[in-house]
Amino acid sequence: MTHGTDTGTSLPAQRTPGTPGQELARFAVSSHTLRALASTEPSDEGTRLVHDVRRSKRLLLLRAVLDAAPGAETAEHWALLEEAERQDPAAVHDVLHYPATGVWAEETLRRLHATEGPPPDLGHLGALAVAAALRAGIGFKATLRPVNGRLVLPTLGLLRPHGPGRLALTERSWDTADALPLHALPGGALTSLDDLDPYRAPHTGPGPDTGPAAVRPARRLTPKGHKRWDIQWSGAHTLLGRYDSARAEEIGLLLRSVVPLAGGSRSTGATLPAAAGSVLARAQAPPALAATLVHEVQHGKLAALADVLTLHTADRTPRHWAPWRADPRPLEGLLHGAYAHLALAGYWQHAALYGARGAWAQHARIRAQVAAVLPALRAHPALTVTGREFVDGMAAAERAMDATPPPGDQHAGARRTLERERRAWCEAHPELAPFVRV
Repeated sequence: MTHGTDTGTSLPAQRTPGTPGQELARFAVSSHTLRALASTEPSDEGTRLVHDVRRSKRLLLLRAVLDAAPGAETAEHWALLEEAERQDPAAVHDVLHYPATGVWAEETLRRLHATEGPPPDLGHLGALAVAAALRAGIGFKATLRPVNGRLVLPTLGLLRPHGPGRLALTERSWDTADALPLHALPGGALTSLDDLDPYRAPHTGPGPDTGPAAVRPARRLTPKGHKRWDIQWSGAHTLLGRYDSARAEEIGLLLRSVVPLAGGSRSTGATLPAAAGSVLARAQAPPALAATLVHEVQHGKLAALADVLTLHTADRTPRHWAPWRADPRPLEGLLHGAYAHLALAGYWQHAALYGARGAWAQHARIRAQVAAVLPALRAHPALTVTGREFVDGMAAAERAMDATPPPGDQHAGARRTLERERRAWCEAHPELAPFVRV
């Protein structure tokens, strides 16, 4: 069986605004790929689909911005991007598909169509073009206006102008003492620690499994803060590589940036759909950071799949019990939470088999949580045929964990504890008790 939808394909070419848009390329998602993604286990086909969906969605979004913002300056910036692409397509691809670029594009499109509110930041397209040109190594001249005394160049870092007003830029502008590079996390991967880009996180709106106002990016870190992140990141990746090398590789392939969370944020991590390929995370000990990365990358995978397949038709009414939260969740939130926790249960099982301290207890607790909500997910009438196949795949992955159960009665003990929590939740939410499936 093949599941299909439509989306876009390649870098949009300049065209006259108002003329018909590009034809959309059809995505075909095989049952094999759907099941591979449902299991949460890394797979080549799943990773490829996530990359393709993200790329196509971003290009369609950029196309919409270009169509809604005609003008000589926009055309000039796009022409510089096209020139850079002819020299180094990979560099331009990285700039345009950088997570923060998606946040800017969505915010800009929203402002372009709004009847009131702040004007769109079309000047940022120039920053994207200059960053691409610098990375492609082409000769160019451009003039941009810094914002709040600094000019951020996505994927590169920021320039600090000497004075007010517009800044004239050439291919030599980055080779100055006024450039502050984006902090690259250790390990040789492409992942950056982004505490510079003004669009590193959306200004409003929670992610699929975060509470309102739960995420707020930190301000620019000090060198000491960068060093702390380097140590914690290195430690987390050592653990991931030791316990679950496939997930470590998947994280390296799907994660382009990490945005530090501000100290007052209630969440330890978050993934926001507009910033595909990015995770917001709090500085934390390596074992906790490793688990956060595993958890959050799953949200990004499921968000990409949901962009091309309709998994359910439920509304956003919060009515379902999610053992990992105190508040009721809509079906979308329950599905996202169960999916991310299923991956965590698998990760902790791998870690336990390698002798990680406390891993069996973590695995038993989280697996019990997932198993407790899978019946409600599988029986939900709003699931589509595709959504039911996906949830069935999740259930099969959860059952497969029986092959290596935790020692003693840890799994049974976790289920008993969870049953007490379920009864307490139903007593606290009697009107929602019918939605809790035993």
